[in-house]
Amino acid sequence: MGAHRKGAPRTAPSDGGSPGPGRDRYFDTLRALALVRVVVYHAFGWPWAGLLFPSMGVMFGLAGTLMARSLQRPAATVVRSRLCRLLPPFWCWGLFVVGAMLARGWMPGWQIVYWVVPLGDPPGSAWGEQAWEILWYLRTYLWFVLLSPLLLRLFRRAPVPVLLLSLVPIAVLQLLRQPPDGRFGTGLLDLATYLFCWVLGFAHRDGVLGRLRPGPVVVLSLAALVCGAWYAFAHRGEYGTYDLDDIPLAQALWSAGFVTLLMYSKARLGADLSGPVRLRRLDRLVSVFNARAVTIYLWHELALVLAVPLIDRLWEVPAFEAYLPLESQWFLLGVGWVLIALFVLLFGWVEDVAARRRPRLLP
Repeated sequence: MGAHRKGAPRTAPSDGGSPGPGRDRYFDTLRALALVRVVVYHAFGWPWAGLLFPSMGVMFGLAGTLMARSLQRPAATVVRSRLCRLLPPFWCWGLFVVGAMLARGWMPGWQIVYWVVPLGDPPGSAWGEQAWEILWYLRTYLWFVLLSPLLLRLFRRAPVPVLLLSLVPIAVLQLLRQPPDGRFGTGLLDLATYLFCWVLGFAHRDGVLGRLRPGPVVVLSLAALVCGAWYAFAHRGEYGTYDLDDIPLAQALWSAGFVTLLMYSKARLGADLSGPVRLRRLDRLVSVFNARAVTIYLWHELALVLAVPLIDRLWEVPAFEAYLPLESQWFLLGVGWVLIALFVLLFGWVEDVAARRRPRLLP
């Protein structure tokens, strides 16, 4: 798995599911774009990628919407369903990652339980860090799922105040009081960073967002974007970068403004991103990305890691060395996507089994 790339993005998929008649193609397309942005960022490490499209904020917003819709059923049933859909693909992927680390001499302690249910950051070796560091999302997502019955109840008591106040925890943790050290502090910081986007999903699902007047929504969203960008660049020296993934408060503010505008466009203006629907192949690709979102996310880093030694072997073939751009990062990205497609074919069916669907190579 080799050396870890500094500044790896903290971005991830949401609970997608298989696209069907009741799916919202606007949200499906946003989820697919978010996954593409994740893979491209991991290949290139562009610090401005989060400003262009804050994938994590988008994904948590979409997940919050789906969770609010699901909670029309009993909460215990919904939580159990979410666990059953997420954990089998995680276990399948974990068998390979944990097995590889054990083979290289890594020996875990009691924290190995987090490789069963990732309510805390699963432990891992430095050698395998590039693979397991992405699991922060599963941990944060699972905690949001567990907290959602209470959060949704609070939100429905006072929707707009609760939505606005959901930015307070990250402001407190960044400006007034540092989070505790260790797994608890890291998890608390991630929850605070994406709390607004998750609750914003509630607001969209319940129709609260669509009932708000355009003026205040646009002004507050632009203010959040400006404040987030200002904070990122103003603290560039402190963090060594303006990458939002490394600056939680800037991430929270920028994502809040960006995702609000995306969801408000859907709720108020009926935005639908209908282009992919008219292009059959592109629409098909969006469907595959959504039905295999967890698989793509979990395996994409391994695909990019394995692309490096594979390209190294290509240098040994004179024709490939002469005619292929083996030194290009774009070529690395292309090989990475080929390997991602292979992993989807090999292991994507686990998502079907987890969702109690008939296993298929491609949905």
